[in-house]
Amino acid sequence: MKRRPNSLKLPRESMAQTFALVVLLLLGAIALAGPSGVLAWTENARLLEQRQAEVKQLQAERDRLRNRVNLLDPRHADPDLVGELLRSDLNVAHPDEIVIQRK
Repeated sequence: MKRRPNSLKLPRESMAQTFALVVLLLLGAIALAGPSGVLAWTENARLLEQRQAEVKQLQAERDRLRNRVNLLDPRHADPDLVGELLRSDLNVAHPDEIVIQRK
């Protein structure tokens, strides 16, 4: 009778290689299609540009509001802006002004 010592190791090696191949394929799939993979780069770049545009818009709005607050400072308020706000919010007009309604 001949002994075949390698016959038992062959299936174990084959299973180990198969397992290693499956793990490598899984890692490759995650690297390609995962949340930070190659396919997500374009989506992330688009979102970054969109958010940067939104930040610029919000900064412009913040600057506009900051300017308006500075103009309404009680120590040195802008008379034109104060008059405009009085007329629009309280419906106040000078006696010599003519009010024209919008249709």
